[in-house]
Amino acid sequence: MFIQTESTPNPATLKFLPGQAVLGTGTADFPNAEAGASSPLAARIFGVDGVTGVFLGSDFVTVTKAEAVEWDHVKPAILGAIMEHFQSGLPAIEGEGAHASSGHAAHDGPDSQIVSQIKELLDTRVRPAVAQDGGDITFHGFDRGIVYLHMQGACAGCPSSTLTLKMGIENLLRHYIPEVVEVRPVAA
Repeated sequence: MFIQTESTPNPATLKFLPGQAVLGTGTADFPNAEAGASSPLAARIFGVDGVTGVFLGSDFVTVTKAEAVEWDHVKPAILGAIMEHFQSGLPAIEGEGAHASSGHAAHDGPDSQIVSQIKELLDTRVRPAVAQDGGDITFHGFDRGIVYLHMQGACAGCPSSTLTLKMGIENLLRHYIPEVVEVRPVAA
């Protein structure tokens, strides 16, 4: 098994490509070891000292390390943990699909048509590009023209995430949906 790695815009996060499916559909974000307990893959990666976050995509694993830790010291152990997991035959998440989801928060009410357009643009224009960098951005809420988005994986804590939100996503949404006036990030 050959696992490729790619850097991300976030220097504390590295994208691992095992060359096979990780999750069938959706994504799964594990911002700490406790959250990763339901995932044999995430739990194995959290077993490496210095790992602070694991994000699973359709065909990639994004790992975030502590600031004080160097990639040269943890990358071989992370590669080993990913390889061991795929050789074990265990699923990435117990009860496959239990935690993997589209990630978007439900929204019903007077703005449901606007929210539907926002989610459609996120799914078709934004999320595929962000997945290339090892992350995900999901809809969290819409209130009085303000769109609230949740950043996951490499996007969470990325130095360029604010610029991505303001210059990229906000401009895109405002262009297609006049009711959108601003985009703001939300914490998990």
